[in-house]
Amino acid sequence: MRIDRFLFFIRLIKSRTQAQALLAEGRTRIDGKRVDKPSEEVAVGSVIALPLRGRVRVIRVLCLPARRGPPAEARLAFEEIGEGPPVDGTPAPQ
Repeated sequence: MRIDRFLFFIRLIKSRTQAQALLAEGRTRIDGKRVDKPSEEVAVGSVIALPLRGRVRVIRVLCLPARRGPPAEARLAFEEIGEGPPVDGTPAPQ
């Protein structure tokens, strides 16, 4: 599944256009490899790191959703591994 479509289906991004713009910045990674284009493939077990809402979010793909369903259904498609430091470089609160 394309990464832009996956991020839209799991409701981390409001639209595929916004997902494509985020990916064009070049700061998103799949399994440690930089994402160069929105058509990069995501598979079950992939680890995605992306800057979102001022923080770096790291998620693991648990399944590939067939649609953009309700939030409860979307949360079943991934697990939050952790949240990285703020994107602006300020230290995380203790």
